[in-house]
Amino acid sequence: MTREPLPDAGPPTRAADLRLAGEWLARHDLAGARPTPLLAGRLAVRRQARLAAHVILAVLIIASALASVAFLGPQPRRPLQLPALTVVVAGLLLAQLLLDRWVRRVDQRAGATLSRRAAHLIQPGWRAVLGLPYAVFTVATFAGAMALTGSALAVPDPAVRRPAVVLLIGLLGATAIFALQLRHLLRHPVVAEDEESLTADVIMRVEDARVLATPNVQWSLPMVLLFGTAPGWWSAASVAYLILGLVAFIALQTRTPSSATVARQAMSNR
Repeated sequence: MTREPLPDAGPPTRAADLRLAGEWLARHDLAGARPTPLLAGRLAVRRQARLAAHVILAVLIIASALASVAFLGPQPRRPLQLPALTVVVAGLLLAQLLLDRWVRRVDQRAGATLSRRAAHLIQPGWRAVLGLPYAVFTVATFAGAMALTGSALAVPDPAVRRPAVVLLIGLLGATAIFALQLRHLLRHPVVAEDEESLTADVIMRVEDARVLATPNVQWSLPMVLLFGTAPGWWSAASVAYLILGLVAFIALQTRTPSSATVARQAMSNR
C-alpha cells in the first residue's frame, strides 16, 4: 500500500479521491496503511459504477411502470408494449455488461502497474465473498418476488394479469443483471502487491457483493406496478413480503461480521 504508481499508470489521482481512500482504510481497521493512487482510483471507479448501476435499475423500474400503464390503454397499442419493453431490458443488460467491463479494465490497468503480485493461491469463492446468509437471503428474495408475480397471473382480471407479465419481464431482467454482476465479482483478477493491498482487495469484493445483494428491484417493482390494482389479498401479501424482507435484511446487516472481518478470515484460510 506504500508503493508509488509508475509514470504511465494513468491520469493523476484527485486529492478528494485520496482523502476518501484514507477514510475507507480507517473504517476497515487499516489506518496504518497509506492510501495510494492505485487504491484511490479503484475505489473511485467503483463509486461511479454503483451510481450508474442505480440509474440503470431506476430506468428499468420506470420503463416497466410505463409499459404497465400502456397496457391499460387502447387495444391496438398493447401488442407493441412487450417487444418494446424487451428491447429496453436488453439495452439495460448491455449497459450493465459494459459497465462491468469498464471496472474490470480499470483493475487490469492498475494491476499492470505493479512490479509484483501478492501470493493468493485460491481465488475467493462465493462462500468467502458473498457468504451463505447473504446467498440464502438473495435466493429467497428473488424466489419471493417471482412467486408473488406468479400468483398475480392467476387473477382472472386482465387489468392485473397484463401488468404482471410486465413485472415478470422486469424481474427476469434484474435477475440476469444480478448474475452478470456476481460473475464479474467472483472472476475478476486479484490486484495486490502486498499483504495490506491484498486485504483491501478482498474487502472491496465483500462490500461489492453485499451491495449487490440489496434487493432494490425485487422490493420496488411489485409496489410500482400492481399495488392498488390487484385484489386485497395480493396487496396484503406484497406488503408482508416487503416487511419480512426488510426485517431479514436488517438482521443480516447487524448480525453478520463486518466486511473487514470476513476478508481477514478468508485471508487466514488461504
